[in-house]
Amino acid sequence: MAASAGSPPGDAARHRLRAWMLEGLADMAKHHPGPHAAPEGARRGQRWWRVMCLTGVDYFSTLGYQPGIAALAAGALSPIATLVLVLVTLAGALPVYRRVARESPHGQGSIAMLERLLSFWQGKLFVLTLLGFAATDFLITITLSAADAATHLVENPHLTSALHNGQLVITLILVALLGAVFLKGFLEAIGVAIVLVGLYLALNAVVVVVGLWHVATTTHVVADWSHALTAEHGSVPAMIGVALLVFPKLALGLSGFETGVAVMPHIEGDPDDTEERPTGRIRGAKNLLTTAAVIMSVFLIITSFITTLLIPEDAFKPGGPANGRALAYLAHEYLGSLFGTVYDVSTIAILWFAGASAMAGLLNLMPQYLPRYGMAPHWARAVRPMVLVFTLVAFLVTWLFDADVDAQGGAYATGVLVLISSAAIAVTITARRAREHGWTIGFGVIAVVFLYTTVANVIERPDGVKIGACFIAGIILVSFLSRLARAFELRVTSVVLDEKAERFIRDTAHRKIRFIANEPDQRDLSEYRDKLQQIRTDNDLPVDDDFIFVEVTVGDPSEFESELRVRGEVLHGRFRVLVMDSSTVSNALAALLLHARDLTGARPHIYFEWTEGNPFAQFLRFFLFGQGEVAPVTREVLREAEPDRDRRPRVHVG
Repeated sequence: MAASAGSPPGDAARHRLRAWMLEGLADMAKHHPGPHAAPEGARRGQRWWRVMCLTGVDYFSTLGYQPGIAALAAGALSPIATLVLVLVTLAGALPVYRRVARESPHGQGSIAMLERLLSFWQGKLFVLTLLGFAATDFLITITLSAADAATHLVENPHLTSALHNGQLVITLILVALLGAVFLKGFLEAIGVAIVLVGLYLALNAVVVVVGLWHVATTTHVVADWSHALTAEHGSVPAMIGVALLVFPKLALGLSGFETGVAVMPHIEGDPDDTEERPTGRIRGAKNLLTTAAVIMSVFLIITSFITTLLIPEDAFKPGGPANGRALAYLAHEYLGSLFGTVYDVSTIAILWFAGASAMAGLLNLMPQYLPRYGMAPHWARAVRPMVLVFTLVAFLVTWLFDADVDAQGGAYATGVLVLISSAAIAVTITARRAREHGWTIGFGVIAVVFLYTTVANVIERPDGVKIGACFIAGIILVSFLSRLARAFELRVTSVVLDEKAERFIRDTAHRKIRFIANEPDQRDLSEYRDKLQQIRTDNDLPVDDDFIFVEVTVGDPSEFESELRVRGEVLHGRFRVLVMDSSTVSNALAALLLHARDLTGARPHIYFEWTEGNPFAQFLRFFLFGQGEVAPVTREVLREAEPDRDRRPRVHVG
């Protein structure tokens, strides 16, 4: 389309860029349908197994490094330690997240379940803390996976000399390519994920079969492994005890569950699904979680077994040929350079694309909380601006860690474990409130296991919680600065008057609409009589003028946007009062004034008393508790909402 006449070409280009950047506002938060939205089942979605491939690029890609991590942590005990991980996965994480999928089917995960337990600012701070750990988990997934993909590329025998010392640059390029995919479009990427997951699992199946064949035909490796176990640990109980102790170091193998519930909005539901009861979507999510966990568990046990028996212990150490790429080592060793290179390419591709499920989780999770809290600008609901923000943060993290996979492992494990622990606690509380005693005990035990694992991981790798704390501090700081910048916005989404309130306003519109802002106290006759007399005296108003008292009760001052419902009352047989509940007094009054103007066509007047006290302290009261210096803040909200002074409601202070 050509630029309009008289518009500079640069302005037209900027307009097109802005429209493109903000296209599909809130696409990733589809659970906020409009009043005429199609039923849930009628909206576009993907079959659960297709979405499983999306979350699987994160979950299944851990095969690229998990066997090596287990070998470094547990040595010859690696298969037994991995078996403990699988038991915790199937008996712990899987039941927890199947319940999370049922309780929170719109992709918010356990954070939404815990949010319901707390209100006011402590609830917001708690959610921001969990969002910090979620950001740690998802962003480190992007950077760690890209760094591991770069490691596989650099350490390929055919490329190691040409790409030596190029890991940081390669990682940054891979992160940039992932961001480009999401700037182009997201849902189409599910097709790419299906191809990558199918190819990667098929190649791993080949490596597993060949590895098992070599274990079966090379009889001494099993005997050597058995002797090594006995020599190191003595008895089976000792082996199990050590395996339990090293289990927290294997926590990366639990990744994927949080992204599994985060991408739930993309699962196709039944035709009769509703937003309140998306039964088909929940069933599909449970199928997704169970199938992915079973597939991954089988691969984890077998790959840990064959890599421990077939790869020399020194090869797993930092700098060794199997460090971070144990299965790739076996592919080159037993299937030749050609197959090994194909395996490397497949591993690089799925590790690079593992960030796709993490990016999807971020894009679905963050816009559901921060804009609603007033802690992000309006454009944070759009996909493309957030993609740019997350990509730039991923650049920074990659640069700070110098694209080192091992250095990022602690932060990744911390983020994963905190989220799983919070999910276990959330479902335990939910089961207890539902009086499901058996599930309460079961989930409680699981929560204790994950809390122990989290604490052990933090003690072992304290850098993880330090990095998580940096993310939390950054999110809280940016969130409060954003809320401060938006403090004077008109936050009311709509105004609803009951019949009596509307009649009060229409009756006075024939003369002048005059409101008196009153802070309700005893609500006795003398309170309203004295207030009316004081307002008339301070503003030199005639005795025969009509007035309507307006009273606002502050509910949860931490809420940012809400609907305003106004009730009309007649007190003491003579005083008309409009009563409202809101998160802030000033925004409620400003919204009422603008609504009264639009309803009647007349400019309303509102009368205040000055509030005693320090102006800065009064502003903090407004910012934190919704009260404070009401008169000037109401006027400022009106000024921002209505630039035309001739149409702006009048504010009087005496």
